Amino acid sequence: MPTIGVSIAIPSPHAEMLQAKRASFGDPLAESIPTHVTLLPPTEVEGDDLSAVVKHLETVASQGHSFPMVLRGTGTFRPISPVVFVQVSGGLADCELLEKAVRRGPLKRKLDFYYHPHVTVAHHVSEDNLDRAFTDLADFECTFAVGEFHLYEHGADGVWRPVRSFALNGR
Repeated sequence: MPTIGVSIAIPSPHAEMLQAKRASFGDPLAESIPTHVTLLPPTEVEGDDLSAVVKHLETVASQGHSFPMVLRGTGTFRPISPVVFVQVSGGLADCELLEKAVRRGPLKRKLDFYYHPHVTVAHHVSEDNLDRAFTDLADFECTFAVGEFHLYEHGADGVWRPVRSFALNGR
């Protein structure tokens, strides 16, 4: 049964810089997970259901619209979860609306935590490295246009790969 995810990819050069930073903090998944903002966390789907998922995502994209995103500063989910992230400070409401639209129909599921758009930069690393990630990226800021989202599949090798992009072309 394939495991999929739906995310907004962070564009170059920001994606590569944040991924390199994630690796420098000792995150073992830094090279396996493209830099992104999650819209749907890892979700198992029956192989037969994948075409319904794609059709659903096409509909979501056709009703969505592009928007500016600003990533600024750091945050953490500690002590609940050992995660440090770069905050989404612009485009937050757009991400929330898109996430709600994605997580309907064939992708309807309950979440373990409330949805909070972010870009993970350190996960399951030492407390010292979590602190370092929080401090090192505190002044990080970038702005870009979000014009699409992606369907990813988790490979047998543990790497997340984009399978298809969906242009946000609604009005």
